Amino acid sequence: MDIVSLPVEYDNKKIDSKYRLVAIASQRAKELSLGVKPKIQSKSKKTTSVAIEESVSNVLEFLTGEEARIAKEEAGKFDYRKLLEDSRKAAAGEDLSELEKDLKVYLHERETMDKKAFEELFSEKKGEDTAEE
Repeated sequence: MDIVSLPVEYDNKKIDSKYRLVAIASQRAKELSLGVKPKIQSKSKKTTSVAIEESVSNVLEFLTGEEARIAKEEAGKFDYRKLLEDSRKAAAGEDLSELEKDLKVYLHERETMDKKAFEELFSEKKGEDTAEE
C-alpha cells in the first residue's frame, strides 16, 4: 500500500469511521515503535504505514464503547514515551558494551605489541652494552 493511494478501503462493519481507523492505527504504531513484531508482511518500512495496513486487513483486535473507555483509562497509566526511551537506552547500552569490548581487545593487542617492542629495544641495547665491554 502506498500512502499516495489514500483513501484507504476498510470494512465498514468492523471499523465504523475513518476516525476509528486513525485511532486504531496510531495505537498500533506506538506498539510497533516499541519493538512489537508486525502481524503482516509488508513492503512498507514506516511503522505508521504498517499500522494502517494491519488495521485495514482486520488482523488487529480492538475495543469499542464502555470496554474501550475502561481500557483507555488503564492505558493512560503507562508512559509510552518513557518506555520508548528505555528501550532506546537499552539498545544503546548494548551497542556501547560491544564497542567497549572491541576497544578492550584492541587495547590489549596494542599493549602486547608495545611490550614486545619495548623488550626488543632493551634486549638489543643489552647486547650492544656487553659487546662494548
